[in-house]
Amino acid sequence: MRYRTLDPKLIIETAERLEGRIADRFPEAGLRGVAAELVSLSRDLAKAAQALEAPIWWLRGVIIAAFLAGVLMFLFVGTILPLDRISGADDAVQSVQGIEASLNTIILAVLGFLALIRTEERIKRKRVFRELHGLRSLIHVIDMHQLTKDPATLSASFKPTASSPARITNAADLARYLDYCSEMLSITGKIAALFAQSVNDDVVIDGVNDIENLSSNLSRKIWQKITLIDVPLR
Repeated sequence: MRYRTLDPKLIIETAERLEGRIADRFPEAGLRGVAAELVSLSRDLAKAAQALEAPIWWLRGVIIAAFLAGVLMFLFVGTILPLDRISGADDAVQSVQGIEASLNTIILAVLGFLALIRTEERIKRKRVFRELHGLRSLIHVIDMHQLTKDPATLSASFKPTASSPARITNAADLARYLDYCSEMLSITGKIAALFAQSVNDDVVIDGVNDIENLSSNLSRKIWQKITLIDVPLR
């Protein structure tokens, strides 16, 4: 089972190791702060995902209490208060109407009970999307940091303007910087996958897939830049 599930501890360790690598190579870069934020967020979201695995016991207690109250009410109406005593009539038409009303009441009660059961799913789903919102924002922050890292600046014919941002002029450093951004995006996808692992819900899985697709698409864009740099990564 070790390789069939994601281990939050290993994801956090990977994020911490990446932060250390970025700090060693780019100690003054803003990407180091983003990596530190990724470590902090991975710890918080790992705890949140683990907490969602446990049932919401107080809600289940409320559901059981509501179910028992409904059963007792039906028993009270059906035994202590017979239908003929309520309606004052015992003809066939009144009996049919009473049966129809009872069936409608039972159907509504079952639908209400099913709605209560799905309440736990909706609560957990809301918590998941609240956590994924912060992760999505961090993904866009990572993308902003690689935005101006263009391999074209390595060309001898490139001429910066007065408004040009600070550039990395070393090919090896630029390739490594972009690779770090790609690794960070990959880690965000794995963090999101923890929620799909903890909450077996189709809507949650779709939301996690959206996060993974976003990080994969941005990472693919980064690797298009890396392929234009003729320097092996190390």
